[in-house]
Amino acid sequence: MRRALYRLKEDPLADAEDKDEYLAENVFYVPPSARWTYLQHQRAKLPSIGKDLDDAMDAIELDNPSLKGVLPKEYARPSLDKKRLGELVDLIGNVGFNKPGQDSKDLLGRVYEYFLGMFADAEGKRGGQFYTPESIVRLLVEMLEPYHGRIYDGCCGSGGMFVQSEKFLKAHGGRIGDIAVYGQESNPTTYKLAKMNLAIRGIDAKIELGDTFHNDKHKDLKADFIIANPPFNISDWGGEQLQDSHLWKYGTPPAGNANYAWLQLFINKLGPNGTAGIVLANGSMTTNSGNEGEIRKKLIQKGVVDCMVALPTQLFYNTQIPACLWFLARNRTNHKFRDRSKEILFIDARNLGQMVNRKNKKLGDEDLAKISETYHAWRNLDGNYEDISGFCKAASLEEVEANKFVLTPGRYVGAEDIEDDGIFFEEKVATITSSLSEQFAKSNELQERIKVNLAKIGVDI
Repeated sequence: MRRALYRLKEDPLADAEDKDEYLAENVFYVPPSARWTYLQHQRAKLPSIGKDLDDAMDAIELDNPSLKGVLPKEYARPSLDKKRLGELVDLIGNVGFNKPGQDSKDLLGRVYEYFLGMFADAEGKRGGQFYTPESIVRLLVEMLEPYHGRIYDGCCGSGGMFVQSEKFLKAHGGRIGDIAVYGQESNPTTYKLAKMNLAIRGIDAKIELGDTFHNDKHKDLKADFIIANPPFNISDWGGEQLQDSHLWKYGTPPAGNANYAWLQLFINKLGPNGTAGIVLANGSMTTNSGNEGEIRKKLIQKGVVDCMVALPTQLFYNTQIPACLWFLARNRTNHKFRDRSKEILFIDARNLGQMVNRKNKKLGDEDLAKISETYHAWRNLDGNYEDISGFCKAASLEEVEANKFVLTPGRYVGAEDIEDDGIFFEEKVATITSSLSEQFAKSNELQERIKVNLAKIGVDI
């Protein structure tokens, strides 16, 4: 907002206090009484700073209806030290968000993202409700390449999927105006995190609060891209109330596990040429309980499963359950890419990634490039794809059927080729034989010494 304000003040034809000018820049309008310069220089040292901050939040929401009920208003509570609060306001105001070469919006967004990650780590299991590790989100976005169109996430958490989509566009010379963002989140606190996360970055998103299965706020949406990390294996999703839902075109999912409910909900949301990347627990690739095996079989036979990726362990803050990525496509004969309707790509990425601390691992830039470029080489018309033993395999539907419709990549990619060290087999055998001969002789010598020592204490063997 501050940068937009400076730019408007320098334009003789623009009105720096016209809200429409900010909307044109895709920036939220902040009224004068809620601007940081006013709060820092005129209110920070007053005992009323807590109430001033709460009033500022009210003023921002009043001028930006999409933020209504989202901003925190707890700074006037008596237990909060107002002197320390004022000092914090002054400290943040001197950070220097607008120094030369510094993108204030991006800097603030990165700070927000950092704290989300740290909070998710500290929260452990509960942290996974709102935060998907950045490297997984980047992988989904790099593989789907959402350059333009409608992007949807029906369990959007804090909005990380949308943030990475925007970063992808910027990195590849795209325009944020070329995508439209739609999301839904059932947790009220997480919903607020998402609204703030996107507002900070100036991403115009239609994020709604509500249960996606029982109160779909984007009922008629047909998305070009779906990027989602639904909660793993949830049993309390109200499936018993949805046994006759129109969503179950491939079979009714079990009421005790929502994995295949999520898959079918997302397929239903895809447009005619839409593609989806979904994070699920590894069990989803093999399960046969509660009709899940039959649903998976139909998904494969109907040709909507495009690619499966097995992920390394320890990527998530909230669970050690191994995870995988499902890539779905409504039209795999789409002329934009080559016809993949008779095969599925399997990628086994379990050996990739680097530890970032004692508990967690992340996929580095080279890992992300290796996986996404393999997918693009297989999918694109001029990709020049080749199978790599132990890593990737384009399997025919007949092969998948022969494997009883199990989608675990390790079953298809085989073992990694062992690099030839250039030593002849006969030479290796001679070396091993010589080494064993020496070890046997040493063993016999040690046995004799032990017998002698035992004999000295009256033990005869």
